[in-house]
Amino acid sequence: MKVSARNVFKGTISQLQPGAVNAEVSLKLAGGNQLVAVVTMESVKSLGLAVGKEAIALVKAPWVMLMTESSDIRLSARNCLEGKVTSVIDGTVNAEVVIRLDGGDEVYSIVTRQAVAELGLAPGVSATAVIKASHIILGVPA
Repeated sequence: MKVSARNVFKGTISQLQPGAVNAEVSLKLAGGNQLVAVVTMESVKSLGLAVGKEAIALVKAPWVMLMTESSDIRLSARNCLEGKVTSVIDGTVNAEVVIRLDGGDEVYSIVTRQAVAELGLAPGVSATAVIKASHIILGVPA
């Protein structure tokens, strides 16, 4: 599978909470981290999502927000993944920031160069990747 999303996470569905319109799907990644996605019940049915089934989570890099010094901040975003910055590649306006999570998974984010400077993002700096559950697209192996 070839996709343009920079973040492609493989995992196993660990929890599925159905609702009237949407379902909350928890995906345990190979490195031990967990992602929570919100998808429609129609997607649950058409993809055959179920606990124990393998799935793939896709997240476009611009959808990944970054923060530092997050220990005393509470957010409504379901996915707050802590790690260390491994690289920052500057562009003219934006920069690509890569964070390695404790389990070894890497998260790619595209943020402004101003955000990189304001947050002090550089290799070795602790940072948190923030991903809204509604920004995660789930797929399953064919």
